[in-house]
Amino acid sequence: MSQAMNINEWFGGAERILFVHAHPDDESLATGGTIAALAAAGRDPGVVTLTRGEQGELSPGIELEGTLADHRARELAAALSALGVRSHAFLGALPARSAQQPPRRYLDSGMSWGPDGRATAAADTDEDALTRASASEALADLVAVADAWDVDAVVSYDAMGGYGHPDHVFAHRAGRAVAFGLDVPFWEIVVDPLHPAGEIGSSPVHTYDISPWLESKVAALHAYQTQLTLEGEVITHVGGQKDLVAPLEYFRRLEAPDGRRS
Repeated sequence: MSQAMNINEWFGGAERILFVHAHPDDESLATGGTIAALAAAGRDPGVVTLTRGEQGELSPGIELEGTLADHRARELAAALSALGVRSHAFLGALPARSAQQPPRRYLDSGMSWGPDGRATAAADTDEDALTRASASEALADLVAVADAWDVDAVVSYDAMGGYGHPDHVFAHRAGRAVAFGLDVPFWEIVVDPLHPAGEIGSSPVHTYDISPWLESKVAALHAYQTQLTLEGEVITHVGGQKDLVAPLEYFRRLEAPDGRRS
């Protein structure tokens, strides 16, 4: 169902929505138009980025200012500004850090391409990588920011992590666990609305028409010069994969394990 004319009903009318994303640029690629629409409507969407994308590839001809992690963090700040986001945190840093714990960085786990064309775990994952972190520690950090921002819905990837990146899979599991634990709805991003990868029992796919906010999404994507190029509606990722900037974004609400709607 297209809901561009009634944004206040998006995500069941939740007021404070937490978007859980794995790396800088994911928030703009997967949910940029929706985030911009919510921000414009005064719904104050919050974004938590789990890592700084340290293992990302680098577009040819780009000169880094500092480390890739620092450069991508600046790109993220510019993208969030273009989307109108006021509430952002990196996991492991306040307010996304549990009480009495010193700050920490969860590192990008990296990935490699499997024979089926999907992402899989890298062979040389750092010991401080997100996927090697204590699940209880990461969950406590995510709960901390959810409490601090008083969220009443959580959004992240489907169980496959979209295209399979292990950090995306981690984001799904963590976001889902926090939502179910706090008894708030969990909404998963739907990559292919005709063949959604979510679980049986999930709600129907919701289609959000983001065309009025497409300019904001495009501006956010332009911030990520280390990771992609944008020509018209065509996104070319640093690895050569191509996507289109589409005027629709898709989500569906996941059922809780006990059969309740989350």
